[in-house]
Amino acid sequence: MKEPSTIVSETEIVIEPSRGFHLFSWRDLYAYRDLLWLLVWRDFAARYKQTILGPLWFIIQPLLMTLVFTVVFGKFAGIKTPGTPPILFYLCGLLAWNYFAQTFQSTSSTLVTNAGIFSKVYFPRLIVPLSSVISNLAALAIQLVTFGAVYGAYAAIGMPDDDTGLRWQVIFLPLVVLQVAALGLGIGLWLAALTTRYRDFTVLAGFLLQLWLYGTPIIYPLQNVPLAWKFAVELNPMTMPVETFRFALLGAGSPEPRLIILSAVVTIACLITGLVAFKRVERTFVDIA
Repeated sequence: MKEPSTIVSETEIVIEPSRGFHLFSWRDLYAYRDLLWLLVWRDFAARYKQTILGPLWFIIQPLLMTLVFTVVFGKFAGIKTPGTPPILFYLCGLLAWNYFAQTFQSTSSTLVTNAGIFSKVYFPRLIVPLSSVISNLAALAIQLVTFGAVYGAYAAIGMPDDDTGLRWQVIFLPLVVLQVAALGLGIGLWLAALTTRYRDFTVLAGFLLQLWLYGTPIIYPLQNVPLAWKFAVELNPMTMPVETFRFALLGAGSPEPRLIILSAVVTIACLITGLVAFKRVERTFVDIA
């Protein structure tokens, strides 16, 4: 009788410096796909751990912001949202913005907050920011459902304008979400690279996000922007995603093709340069973290 043979499987990982110009390795990302999904679940589960309401904050937070915008800017400041109820106007504008802001914030602190893990074990560093991009999609999905519920309530009592409603262009919203994800990732990677050397950017990131919010037509219609400032607002890569969401879901935005192309070009530039900056810093940041 033959004795059962034992097969020993050994895996050897050789880490070598990259040669030539390439932003990242698809092969490495695929090889560590299990880790990617574990980090996605970690990000989602840990975000509101030890909170009473838990994932309900995904619903409460945009509703509270919408209420504040409606009272402060709609009632006190008198900003009009022609043909669209203010609550729907603000809530719809926050859909794309919240996803961008969450992706930007979680990505910008990637290297500093995970320095302990990076110094102990090897895996593609890009997996951590990518996990944030994917996990934030869950919040976006919940907020879309919330918007749908509020929209349904308005539809039941009758919209103030018959032209308000879904457009067939809603089928392109996944592409808009992809652009917002790329923009948040690109800008976040830039901040992550800068933060390893200059911790001041940890504070500046929140301030930059607040300024960016007011430079994006979320609390005001794009057509209300003064002519002197309109080019600057249109150059903002988040303007067209917000306007496209409003147009597709409410028929209230004004996404122009030339501005959509401009926004896409700026987004691609931010993503590529952000990947380059992140790649340059990830090799040595553990020594200075």
